[in-house]
Amino acid sequence: MAIDSNGRSAPSMIGTCWRSFRDLKAGSAGLVIGLFIIGGAIFGPFLAPVPPTDFVGSPFDLPSPYAFLGTDFMGRDVFSRVLSGGVQILGLSAVATVAGVLIGTLLGIICGYLKGKTDDVIMRLLDVAMAFPQTVLALLFVSIVGPKLWLIAILVAAIHAPQVARVMRSVALRVAEEDYIRYAEAIGVSTTRIITREILPNLAAPLMVELGLRFSYSIALIAGLGFLGLMADPSVPDWGMMINENRIGLLLNPWAVAAPVLILAVLTIGTNVFTDSLARTKRGMPAAAVDDTISDEIPAGQVAGFGNGPGAGKGRL
Repeated sequence: MAIDSNGRSAPSMIGTCWRSFRDLKAGSAGLVIGLFIIGGAIFGPFLAPVPPTDFVGSPFDLPSPYAFLGTDFMGRDVFSRVLSGGVQILGLSAVATVAGVLIGTLLGIICGYLKGKTDDVIMRLLDVAMAFPQTVLALLFVSIVGPKLWLIAILVAAIHAPQVARVMRSVALRVAEEDYIRYAEAIGVSTTRIITREILPNLAAPLMVELGLRFSYSIALIAGLGFLGLMADPSVPDWGMMINENRIGLLLNPWAVAAPVLILAVLTIGTNVFTDSLARTKRGMPAAAVDDTISDEIPAGQVAGFGNGPGAGKGRL
């Protein structure tokens, strides 16, 4: 069992994530707002008063009892389309964010731990990838291959990965110099176990922050593609596409444009407030101690050091 400087069990990555949410204070409002909108997007299609493709009135009717937010450019219920328009954009954003952050984190840890030529080659390739205008690159591939959902997810993930890798590399470089990492190397712990059991738990805080920030950016980018009409199926409600479709009737029924704009803005602000608060909360957090593998391989009675940062010390096993 892993031991910290006071002889207690070392925190796992799950425990670190839980303490991050428990200790969060200022970002609670942002978290509640984000979860409320995400929950509304998930259950919205079941709560919509009418199917989002049904015609309920004339184009750009003002709000009325039969159309809570009025109608859009084709006479469809804006409220029903708003409730049904978040599944696609949030689902794509979540998949692209998780994939991009995972790939970027893996590359960042490899570069930060192995260093040398491996670091140089990978980081130079990532620099080349970051040199291309991201939105223009996404538009280029979508225009060539077509508006495919899987392509949009891959493109957004590929945009995130180099940026996440640079952040994680800087953290991994610091963690790789800790004494417990050197001790793990000295007793012959494999590189894979050092990366997964020693370095990765110390990246929990920046990893959660990156997830929140990249999720906000994914929403903005995918909504922008929807605004340009590059989503896979134009008949499927989409907040970004709704803004483009109804902007011609902004003066007739502003809610057809204002509703999706407000939802996207509030969701982005709430996510940013939450991640910013999370980053502030985790500043100065002590690094995790050694893992189960190391502690199991230390002979009984031997004294081992556990890092040189806050909370560092020695423990006798």
